[in-house]
Amino acid sequence: MNRLRAFQHQNQDKTEEALKKLQHVALTGGNIFTELMQTVRICSLGQITKALFDVGGQYRRNM
Repeated sequence: MNRLRAFQHQNQDKTEEALKKLQHVALTGGNIFTELMQTVRICSLGQITKALFDVGGQYRRNM
């Protein structure tokens, strides 16, 4: 948990912009994988998951 907090604190000034860019790519049908490769350098998995959930909702596989 300490490493996560340190990582988030280290990148806090860049996080919001990176997540907004990822959300924009997701909403416009762009290449999410490419943008994810950039975003993971700045944001935690939890932050990325929440950002994508906010624009796309929860993914549920059809059974």
